[in-house]
Amino acid sequence: MADDRTQVQDFFAARAADWDSRFPDDGPAYTAAVEALGLRRGDAVLDAGCGTGRALDALRQAVGPEGTVLGADLTPAMLETAVRAGRDRSGFLLLTDVTRLPLRNGVLDAVFAAGLISHLAQPGSDVRELARVVRPGGLLALFHPVGRAALAARHGRAITDTDLRAEPVLRPLLAAAGWRVDTYVDVDDRFLVVAARVG
Repeated sequence: MADDRTQVQDFFAARAADWDSRFPDDGPAYTAAVEALGLRRGDAVLDAGCGTGRALDALRQAVGPEGTVLGADLTPAMLETAVRAGRDRSGFLLLTDVTRLPLRNGVLDAVFAAGLISHLAQPGSDVRELARVVRPGGLLALFHPVGRAALAARHGRAITDTDLRAEPVLRPLLAAAGWRVDTYVDVDDRFLVVAARVG
């Protein structure tokens, strides 16, 4: 696990400084994904694997000044970029591993996770940790600003039915971790799964 964490940190540290400029047009997609989560004023939400904090402003808008917005990331350079962009004004940033969150059970109303699932070493148990910190009935949004096929093409590979984000794979994985999938969307310009915490 330590090697996996180091690999993730190395990957993102090398890209942190120009991350936002590589994807300058993603803002509206992030806003739409946050809106699909259906947050309410006063909710407590975690952006898991927040990177440079591109979702934090939209999350703050959704929960209002009385809500709680946390951004957690494993890579110091990504959080430093978020601070330079002023995104720490929209949420409290935590340098932490989202697979071992320093949060009490059931303390959150929702988790937003953009691009996270493909970077988890043990996706089944790791999304169970996200379930632990969300109240029963709370929500999880797994998001990417491009769909599976477009992302595979970007990386020069073919899409497969065994891909972690393929619905027949992802739905049972989430169910085993305590989530019920309510929405599954995989189109060219977005991948979005919204799941509710069971129990």
